Amino acid sequence: MENKKVLIIGGGVAGLSVSLALARYRIETVVVEKSDFLGGHGIQFSCKAADQCVKCGACVVEEKLKLALAHPGIHMMTGCRVDRIQRNRRFHYRVHRSPHYMDPQKCTDCGTCREICPADGAIRRGYSAHHSPFFAIRETACLYMKDRSCAKCRDACPEGAITLEAEPETETGEVDAVVVATGFKAFDPADKPYGYGMFPDVVTNLELERMLRREGRVIRPSTGEAPHTMAFVQCVGSRDGKLNHLWCSKVCCASALRMAMRIKRQQPDTDISVFYIDIQTFGRDFESFYKESREELHFIRAIPGDIVRNEHQNLQMTFFNNEEHRSMDAEFDLVVLSIGIQPCDDFSKFSRTLALPLSENGFALPAEEGPGIFTAGAVQGPMGIAESVAGAGDTAWAVYSYLRGTHATSGSEAPE
Repeated sequence: MENKKVLIIGGGVAGLSVSLALARYRIETVVVEKSDFLGGHGIQFSCKAADQCVKCGACVVEEKLKLALAHPGIHMMTGCRVDRIQRNRRFHYRVHRSPHYMDPQKCTDCGTCREICPADGAIRRGYSAHHSPFFAIRETACLYMKDRSCAKCRDACPEGAITLEAEPETETGEVDAVVVATGFKAFDPADKPYGYGMFPDVVTNLELERMLRREGRVIRPSTGEAPHTMAFVQCVGSRDGKLNHLWCSKVCCASALRMAMRIKRQQPDTDISVFYIDIQTFGRDFESFYKESREELHFIRAIPGDIVRNEHQNLQMTFFNNEEHRSMDAEFDLVVLSIGIQPCDDFSKFSRTLALPLSENGFALPAEEGPGIFTAGAVQGPMGIAESVAGAGDTAWAVYSYLRGTHATSGSEAPE
C-alpha cells in the first residue's frame, strides 16, 4: 500500500511486531520509544531454557528487534515522547526528542565511556547487541549535567561520538493512523511488608530476569554468592482486593516457574519454594511443564504476611500454612517477588488525548477504538510475549483494513 504512514507509540515487542507486520503490507511506520533502548520489558528477559526450549519468548523479542532495525520502511525514534496529536483528516503529531549525547553513526559500542565514568549509573548499558548505541547517558546521574565537573567520557571516547552539549529537539509529522503500544507498568512492591528496597536480597521477578541475562546465573546481591534457598512470592500487586487490583497478571506464574526450573537445572543445590494463591497455567504445553516443576520445586499455597531480616542476615518469612492450619516461619537467602502488571501512565495520557475508552481496570477496549486509532500489546491487558506478538498481527490487519477503506478493530483476527 503506497503513500501510507502509521505512527506507533511504543517500541516494545508489540510495537515492533506491528511495524514488521505493516511493513509486509508496504506501509511505512514511525516507531516512537521514550527509552534510549528499544524492546521494552521483553528485551530484558533471559532465556529460560536449560536442556530444552520452554517457549518463554525471550528470543522472539531479539528477533523482532533485529528485523525491525534492518527494515528500510521502519523509522525508529528513541529517547522521544509524543507530546501532541491532533486530527484534521490525517493525524498531526509532535515529538520531543531528548538530547542524543552519543552519535549512533560514530559510536562503536566499545564501552570506554562506561569504564571511565566515575558516577554510578550515569552511563546506562543496553540489553541487546542488535541495538546501537549500546550505551546511553542518564542525565540525572551525570556529573557534567549537574555542575560541569566531569567530561571524562567525552574526552576518552576514541571516536569522538559523545557531545555533552547536545540539546533537545522537536520534530513534527503527519500519519494516516496511530497505534498505541506503550506496554505496562510494573507494580512497585515497596509498600508491601516484604522488605523490598530495604533488604538487597528481596528482588522483583524483572530484576531476576535482568540478573540471569547479565550474569548467566542467580546470586545474592548482598554477598555475590549463589543462594542455597530461594522463594518466589506470587501475585504481588495482583488479585489484591486492598489495592483494588483484582485482575490476574497472567504471565507471572509461567515466568516464575520457568526461571525457577532454569535455576534448578543450573544450580541444582538451590532449594526453591513457590508461594502462591493459584497457579495459572495459561499457554500451550504449560500444564505439562507445571507438572514437571512440581517434582523439583516446593509449592506452598500461602501468601506471606511479612519478611524481615534475622540475626543471621537471612530473610525470615512468616506465612499461614493452609494445610496445617497454623502460622509458620521459613528462612531464605533470596526472595523473588512476582510483581503484577498495571496500566502504564503513558497510556492513560494517550487515552485522554485520543478519546480511547478504558475498561474498569484502566486497560484499553479494542472493540471501541475510534477511526484510525488502534492499540496493541499489554495496553489491552496483561499478556505475555507470544500473545503480544499474535495480537500485534491482528492490530496490523485492522490498520491495513482501515487504510484500504474497510473496517476492523485491534481485536479483529487477521486472516491466516
